[in-house]
Amino acid sequence: MTLTLGFSPCPNDTFIFDALVNGRVDTGGLRFEPVLEDVQTLNRWALEGRLDVSKVSYGVLPLVTRDYVLLGAGGALGRGVGPLLVARPDRADFHAERATVAIPGEHTTAHLLFSLACPHVAEKRFLVFSEIERAVLAGEVDAGVIIHEGRFTYQAKGLVKLLDLGEHWEAETGSPIPLGGIVARRGLGAPVAREVDRLIRRSAEQALAAYPLVTPYVQRHAQEMDEAVMRQHIQLYVNDFSVEMGEGGRKAVRRLLEVYARTRPATALAGEDVFLEG
Repeated sequence: MTLTLGFSPCPNDTFIFDALVNGRVDTGGLRFEPVLEDVQTLNRWALEGRLDVSKVSYGVLPLVTRDYVLLGAGGALGRGVGPLLVARPDRADFHAERATVAIPGEHTTAHLLFSLACPHVAEKRFLVFSEIERAVLAGEVDAGVIIHEGRFTYQAKGLVKLLDLGEHWEAETGSPIPLGGIVARRGLGAPVAREVDRLIRRSAEQALAAYPLVTPYVQRHAQEMDEAVMRQHIQLYVNDFSVEMGEGGRKAVRRLLEVYARTRPATALAGEDVFLEG
């Protein structure tokens, strides 16, 4: 059986999936066709049910649980890993109710965390994450929510931090920050989904056991990124939760779903349990 597998070209994802997609994990009768896209595209495709297995933002999870189940391995959760709200120094006097803010996608976790912290923003503009710093620097928006390597580079580009949205989440909930997880199509059946979960866990374990080695596969997809930033990216977003979210991770996801229901009451969650059991 060949399964389409979507993940981003960001170093944390390529680091986790490298061994799986490049033949260093025995996949038995399963084969994987990797599809690398930005997380906003992967979220949209999950809404369309396009891929068999995919990385998604936890912000889109409530909208796809009818068709997908959440796996335990391969995701990004942790503390001190959240998105940042940034601005130019001359716009650091931030008032959400009068501000236009760029956000990396409507159905991203970053949007959900921003909505929790700043529920009364005047206007939101949804952009691909790589365009947000440029929009802020050009004065097209008053502030922007940055993710991924933006945490490490925004100061060098002349931006200032207004709010750490992850710190706000942790203070409000006491839970680690659920950023992105791996979902599998329910139609594959639980035995196949459990096997995919096992293989992703094995791939992540191999990568972490070999670190600080970073393979050419990871470096190639991060070719426009400074090596030190690439390593910071891996160290920040790949951790024990990436091997298995465990009960602590599940608790954090449940809290996020509660916040989602509170901030988007018009959107009903699908009835299925979101987690892969067994």
